Amino acid sequence: MSSSSRSRGTTLPVFVEVTMVSSQQKTKSPVMESAVCFVLGAVAGGTLGATEVPLNQVMTEIISGALMKPITDGVKTVGTLGLGTLLGATALTTSMTSVVMGVIAAASVGLLLLRVMKSEGWAVAGLVAALVTTLCGAAMGAVIEQLVSYGLINLLWALGIFTVFKLSMYAVVQFTCREWDCCRILDTNNDACETEQVRPDPLNIKQRQRFAMAIEQRIIILEMNKSQGESQEDRADWEVQQREREETEEQQRKIVEVETKQRSSRQNLRKVIAKYMEFLALSGIPMTVTASVTAGFGFCGFGEYTFVFVILLVLVLVMSFGLMRSRHLNFWMFTGCMAMFATFAIAILTVHARQEVADMSIKMRRAGQTISKENINIRMTHTSSVEAIFAGFFVTKVCQVGLGATVGGKLARGKERIAIVGASVTAVVILSIVEASSLMLGAGGTAGALLGVVAAAGVSIGAASVVAGKSSSWGGTLVTIAGMILGLLTTGTWDFVNIGLHISVAYIFAMTDFY
Repeated sequence: MSSSSRSRGTTLPVFVEVTMVSSQQKTKSPVMESAVCFVLGAVAGGTLGATEVPLNQVMTEIISGALMKPITDGVKTVGTLGLGTLLGATALTTSMTSVVMGVIAAASVGLLLLRVMKSEGWAVAGLVAALVTTLCGAAMGAVIEQLVSYGLINLLWALGIFTVFKLSMYAVVQFTCREWDCCRILDTNNDACETEQVRPDPLNIKQRQRFAMAIEQRIIILEMNKSQGESQEDRADWEVQQREREETEEQQRKIVEVETKQRSSRQNLRKVIAKYMEFLALSGIPMTVTASVTAGFGFCGFGEYTFVFVILLVLVLVMSFGLMRSRHLNFWMFTGCMAMFATFAIAILTVHARQEVADMSIKMRRAGQTISKENINIRMTHTSSVEAIFAGFFVTKVCQVGLGATVGGKLARGKERIAIVGASVTAVVILSIVEASSLMLGAGGTAGALLGVVAAAGVSIGAASVVAGKSSSWGGTLVTIAGMILGLLTTGTWDFVNIGLHISVAYIFAMTDFY
């Protein structure tokens, strides 16, 4: 009784102390979780907000620079609607292409690292994606700047040629993979070795059977043997062999797990390359068709007629209905529809800006002020061009955030903190390099590179959206969103519509599985 009462007396305080510690941990864990979520959201939001001021500076440089003259002259050629659709389609196609090229490059690097170093190397792949996206955006921005300087109609030809080139490349890749069975040819050696290693070896099975029979015989001998020294020696020998066998099986199990994980990673990376190749080739077709039809009417002299707006609206609705009613709704269909509606919105804003100038001139005339028609036309053309540029930049930035959030949402499954911090650090470093190289890149190259940095920041804010969505409580979700808003307000502009739209788009694209 005394020993049992003593044990109860010692056990009770320990139990009480353990329960108190666990209860304290439970009370502290929500606070710590909320603090971490807030910091992660603030880092992601601050990274995205840091890109707003440089982009506004580039837009101001374009508006006040030599590029405005060919753009304003283009209004006379393709009309106001044609200007909006052409600039919008060009900007969105450029941004989509730069992001897709970055993802394809990252997946290719990941495959190479799996083959050579037998490691995934996500950090290297992410850095390559950010660099390729930025470089591709800078190159395409510089090309667009040169095309615009020689006339706005060159953008229409460039869009058509680029679309045909992407379709041809996609057709060649599909034909090559279908005829030569590219994936099997590339994996013949590795997959064959993996299959041989995973497949059970008959000799190994026989050895295991022999070992099992030996163990049974040793057990029988130990039971029948009465000599203490001999039984201890047999027992020690049996324990050593059993330990060696367990270590060998553990090593083989780890090897099989690593090989299975590598094989799954290779398959996923190949799917990523195939999906984004399809996205690269097909997502820009709706925008190109919209811009071509509208600019074609403007080129024929019907750019300012109302029926062109009706045709544009019907065209957008028909193509969107056809794509969204598809039996297999793909990512490129969804994004193509959104980009087409964004192009339509840019065109509407361009026409609206022109109409505002016309209404203002009417009010000024009624007030007794004399304004010549030439000055009114010049002001209308300049205002609509400025609005087309501003709207194109804004919509393209939202598109970059959405595409980056799609990648960040996929990467952040279980690696949210690494994805947020890594993408933020990479975006800030590349942003500093782009700002230092702005004189060398020019206005167009700098704009394209900055939009690539926005995509990298979109990866970070997409991962933060996953943190908000996966939080165990509503408090964690709200705290993460509050951190994103505070970060955007601290480093960006105080535009709450802009902030709300960016966060909403990032959350939708990060949390929705489009594949």
